[in-house]
Amino acid sequence: MLKKIAVRDVRLGMHIHSLCGAWLDHPFWKTKFVLEDPVDLGKLQGSGVTECWIDTGKGLDVAVAPPAAERQAAGDGAAAPGAARPASAPAAPVAPPESTEFAEEVRRASALIGKSRQAVTELFSQARLGRAIDAEECLPLVDEIASSVWRNPGAMVSLARLKTHDDYTYMHSVAVCALMIALSRQLGADEQETRLAGLAGLLHDMGKAAMPLDVLNKPGRLTDDEFRVIKSHPERGFEMLREGGTAPVAVLDVCLHHHEKMDGSGYPRGLVGEQISRMARMGAVCDVYDAITSNRPYKAGWDPAEAIRKMAEWRGGHFDDAVFQAFVKSLGIYPTGSLVRLQSGRLAVVVSQNERSLVTPVVRVFFSTRSQLHLPPELLDLAHPGCSDRIAARESNAQWKFTHLDELWAGPETLKRLGK
Repeated sequence: MLKKIAVRDVRLGMHIHSLCGAWLDHPFWKTKFVLEDPVDLGKLQGSGVTECWIDTGKGLDVAVAPPAAERQAAGDGAAAPGAARPASAPAAPVAPPESTEFAEEVRRASALIGKSRQAVTELFSQARLGRAIDAEECLPLVDEIASSVWRNPGAMVSLARLKTHDDYTYMHSVAVCALMIALSRQLGADEQETRLAGLAGLLHDMGKAAMPLDVLNKPGRLTDDEFRVIKSHPERGFEMLREGGTAPVAVLDVCLHHHEKMDGSGYPRGLVGEQISRMARMGAVCDVYDAITSNRPYKAGWDPAEAIRKMAEWRGGHFDDAVFQAFVKSLGIYPTGSLVRLQSGRLAVVVSQNERSLVTPVVRVFFSTRSQLHLPPELLDLAHPGCSDRIAARESNAQWKFTHLDELWAGPETLKRLGK
């Protein structure tokens, strides 16, 4: 039986079913577990969470019902401890709340990424120990990422790209989750399908938890034998999620088929065209984009705009054309963080998108190609009626080797919070 109780009434031996309030305020990344450690009890009661749901069928009940006056003090919306709850907890809304300014959403998203890293690291660690993966436990994280994407798509998607060599495997999962949500939104999917796409993105690479760490983290290119081992990760992940028993069919499908290609040259099944589900085709695009824009031990990541240009050359053979076009619209032709050259000869980095025009984003100008000198950084809205400058071309930072592009669009404080 499910009961809603005040956190002050929680005791060891209770089965926590869910915590009320914002996921970022929760002291734990998952919410369904038996509370056995006094340290965890202290964390919960010292957090900002005031209420939670317990399952008395899987753990202890409240020792003594709290007085009515205390229940009333807990809030008008609090249910009595004996009140039954619906069989499944209502999901956090994924529908779009009021739009947030980019800078504010960057700040909020950076905090979310910090907790996401912790959550996915623990998820992979548990999987390596052979513990079953409960896909439903990941839904609060998916909902938080979805809410950020709805408020301002560019913030979460762009920040998730800023990963280090050490946390690539974990943060790749978070990045693909955000990309899948943004793409699903662009394709006009409803709330349920968008949430499902995000969950599929988060869990698509779970098979890498079964890969040998010396191969997974090798600081150089893989040998043919090592690549054959890595190519087994979709099937290993599929089996792990299926054994967990809670992953939806679409999530299993994306896990197994996100490396398939439209021309049949992918793996593990060599599926062709319509044999690949749309969700798996979405997963393929999002997976590749994050992989090629991320720094790896053996290769620097491509500039976001350069990555879009390269992927456009591969579409048809690798990617579904309609899905790829929607993906570009979800990111922008010049995604946040892209290096561009303006008609004035100045170089700029893209800071945020203009929803009404993919070719006129907000940029930060910082360098003159004519004088070959750095300029005081200046924010420029290319869509403003008074702005006469325009983007002339993409630029590759492989030529310029600027080291502060991320700081120019995200800000030094955000990078500091991300540990960059």
